[in-house]
Amino acid sequence: MPKVKSLFVCGQCGYESPKWYGCCPGCGEWNCMNEELRHATPAPGSRSGGAPKLQALPLEAITADNSQRYRTGMGELDRVLGGGVVKGSVVLLGGDPGIGKSTLLLQICQELGRQLHILYVSGEESPHQLKLRAARLGVNTKNLAVLCETDVLGLCQYIRTEKPGLVIIDSIQTMQHSEVGSSPGSVTQVRESASVLLRCAKQLDIPMLLVGHVNKDGNIAGPKVLEHIVDAVLYFEGERHLSYRLLRAVKNRFGSTNEIGVFEMLEQGLREVENPSLMLIGGRPKGVSGSCVACVMEGSRPILAEVQGLVTPTGFGNPRRMANGVDTSRMAMLIAVLEKRAGYYFNNMDTYINVVGGLKLDEPSTDLSVAMALVSGLKDVPLPDDALAFGEVGLGGEIRSVGHCEQRVREAARLGFSKCIIPKQNYKSLPKKLAQEIALVGVGRIRDAFDALSR
Repeated sequence: MPKVKSLFVCGQCGYESPKWYGCCPGCGEWNCMNEELRHATPAPGSRSGGAPKLQALPLEAITADNSQRYRTGMGELDRVLGGGVVKGSVVLLGGDPGIGKSTLLLQICQELGRQLHILYVSGEESPHQLKLRAARLGVNTKNLAVLCETDVLGLCQYIRTEKPGLVIIDSIQTMQHSEVGSSPGSVTQVRESASVLLRCAKQLDIPMLLVGHVNKDGNIAGPKVLEHIVDAVLYFEGERHLSYRLLRAVKNRFGSTNEIGVFEMLEQGLREVENPSLMLIGGRPKGVSGSCVACVMEGSRPILAEVQGLVTPTGFGNPRRMANGVDTSRMAMLIAVLEKRAGYYFNNMDTYINVVGGLKLDEPSTDLSVAMALVSGLKDVPLPDDALAFGEVGLGGEIRSVGHCEQRVREAARLGFSKCIIPKQNYKSLPKKLAQEIALVGVGRIRDAFDALSR
């Protein structure tokens, strides 16, 4: 009979210890050490007196099918995945509760069901609940089978027997390995269950989509090794009070991690937003100060977003600095540059920055747009409604060049903008015929940029 030993495992980072700690030595969290029972099993090959024989294959002997991909029927999801679901890949989809993870995966079953037999494994919902949601989303494919099971060993045996074309696990935190003595959702259970599913997917060359819950910090619950062993990690983001959702790839072995997908949550499910720029700048107020349009690159796609700035006299000793969608430290640096290099003083003003639509702008090219919104709000002078600005602001007050300038300008011209403030270095390298589509103004100093927009 195998021996049983007791271990204390951190529920946050997976640190293991033979004794209990109030504070985890690995991550510093308090009251997160949980007791687990482990069965000491002999190492593979120890009973037979030798290790199993291994055999390596020469690289030239391995055949490749150019990474066969399955189209999901949603262009935004295919864009983030790099062109579709790769055969034999394991994709982890994480996001806040109620953000739309299960809805997205159930919707793509309608298109994928035309070419694949799909197994939807649910550890949280009953078959009746899934049927109601599928009817609401209009999913009626005959190649979709539903299995409500949490035993990962029994599930893998079923997959090996039935050999479906695609497996969806909702969610990995509900899966349980019968040979592990901890409760479902613990670090050990998530790690072992994911390892078993990964081996099953690679051996049978079946793609798997896993749903992962997130903790209070916004990271996928469970061990960090979970994100290392899968082929792609996608995050579904969005504000709960807004209908728009952003899908980002933080890891992708078969494509770029810079692409994003934009969706809108409707009563009938998720709808693709093929032109996010119109969504983000739609409904802009006309003739209002403190508003400037920025252009950021999300992968290969230029996206226009509205940056709003509000500057009011403070009623306290220390003025407030608040930013939504922009790094607060970056905003404080821009305020210091505007005061020192351009003569705009905010020392007795409360300053607020907001990016409309819930988009987070972390690209340096948005510096000029944020600065222009702040100056416009300070002077209470509206900027032209048909103009936009982008560029990186240095500590000396200079406007530095940014990448993909031509793509940004063409996107602005396509959406009807007639004036674009860009760095002087980028202006010199742009083709001359582009100036026939939109008026281009190259600036080298931050003071010149506001003067060019206010004329």
